[in-house]
Amino acid sequence: MAGYSMSRDDYLKRLRLIEGQVRGLQRMVTQDKYCIDILTQVSSVKQALQGVAVGLLDEHVRHCVMEAAAEGDDSKVGEATAAIERLLRS
Repeated sequence: MAGYSMSRDDYLKRLRLIEGQVRGLQRMVTQDKYCIDILTQVSSVKQALQGVAVGLLDEHVRHCVMEAAAEGDDSKVGEATAAIERLLRS
């Protein structure tokens, strides 16, 4: 079971909102809207996705990593660290 299953509906709701934002971006480009306005919306979408990623990472650490550590398995720590590194690079 995934560590985020308790709030799956919340994540899906947030992702649908982000999907709507991306569709709005497509409309803005189609309608030749002002570049800075489009860039502002791109930044907003990026921040919303980062919020989802941080939430998933938090739940992963609280659920998967802690559970594995309690069983003496520290492999999930490296996995979480790698995920954090990927988020920091983006």
